[in-house]
Amino acid sequence: MRFLAVMAILLGLAACSPVQRIAKANNAIRLEARNLSKHGEATGDRVVIDSANRIDELAAGVSVDLSQVEDKTPAWMTMLQWWGIALAAVALLVILWQSGALTGLRILVGWLPRKKVAQAELAVDMLDPSRPEGDREYVAAMRAQDPEFDAAFRKAQKRRKA
Repeated sequence: MRFLAVMAILLGLAACSPVQRIAKANNAIRLEARNLSKHGEATGDRVVIDSANRIDELAAGVSVDLSQVEDKTPAWMTMLQWWGIALAAVALLVILWQSGALTGLRILVGWLPRKKVAQAELAVDMLDPSRPEGDREYVAAMRAQDPEFDAAFRKAQKRRKA
């Protein structure tokens, strides 16, 4: 959850540039100045009307000047963005790997591990009646190739004997 919160903050900071924030604030100032001017007209207060018009003119000048300003992203923010992209890519790969989607892709492409190919060939040989390999040879080869399978096999044998 913390990771997602940090990513949301970084994306929020990256999504709205300083120039955009200034432009939005400037538009809000101009809107408030117009509302203030309307209020001054309704009450007949000339000082309020003149001040509101002056604020609107100054904000209009800011709009003109803002068109010549360019955004400059700090180097640390760019680095954080790239780190965020890299972390998101790694997280996506881990999720895809753990879900089995990458295994399906490997099978589709035909990229099979050597151990699995050797096990499959031994299984085919075991099932072929013209070959001398049998069940015991298959199990022995599986135990020799895969230490995890060997440990699980010994544990299952121990449970059966007990």
